[in-house]
Amino acid sequence: MTKVIFNGYLGRMGRTVVPVLDSAEGIEVVAVCDIASNEDTHTLPSGKVVPAFNDLKTALDNSDPTVYVDFTAPAALEGSLRTVLPYGVNCVIGTTGTSPETYAELYKLAPAGTTLFCAPNFTLGAVLMMSFARQAAAYFADVEVIEFHHNGKADAPSGTAITTARQMAAIRKEAGVSSESPGAESELEYKGARGGNVDGVPVHAVRASGFVSSQEVVFASPGEILRIVHDNNDLSAYLPGILLAVRSVEERSGLIIGLEELLDL
Repeated sequence: MTKVIFNGYLGRMGRTVVPVLDSAEGIEVVAVCDIASNEDTHTLPSGKVVPAFNDLKTALDNSDPTVYVDFTAPAALEGSLRTVLPYGVNCVIGTTGTSPETYAELYKLAPAGTTLFCAPNFTLGAVLMMSFARQAAAYFADVEVIEFHHNGKADAPSGTAITTARQMAAIRKEAGVSSESPGAESELEYKGARGGNVDGVPVHAVRASGFVSSQEVVFASPGEILRIVHDNNDLSAYLPGILLAVRSVEERSGLIIGLEELLDL
């Protein structure tokens, strides 16, 4: 049985994911945590009552989880991992905004055999979109990324956009394709109009109510344009990937970045 402690259960993703974990075969939610929690216990949809905490160390000391799931905030994640990893609890991280270099440094805190899994996006469509973008990256003169999220998202650009841009930039460099698109020098009066520069790839982040998450990768060469678009209109799209990650981490070890690593893409 996979025993899960979920951090961020009062948040937007927490309210969606915890009920699914509660009903999933082979998974048991043993505790929930949220910095904003003011309750000692929390009743899951199944009727099971689990302890609730607003302090992560206290939660770990008073539960016996095998998997830690985090959907909190970028500013809190590093501190949370510094708390969790020494316990040897396998981690599934859905909170974005942390660099691979930081994850690699934090993983040194974990005992051998522990898994630290993080994904910029848990939807199958987004993983395939990034895979297609990598395939196309070496064949076009220009590339830009435009991502759209709800206006409550805490980080910009999104982890998916950053990962997509970095992966494409690496492929373009290897292929000898310049990733230098017109940048700040073309911004006359309105700075930032060209978006953020991620390894030479312009990335534009839109934040507006009505969106869940969408991303468009635009490739262009003289005479042709290729657009790869992924739209996510409901949080339910994340659930199969999250369940796959929770069920997989106990069978693996090490630092794993990206759902594609679990899908053999």
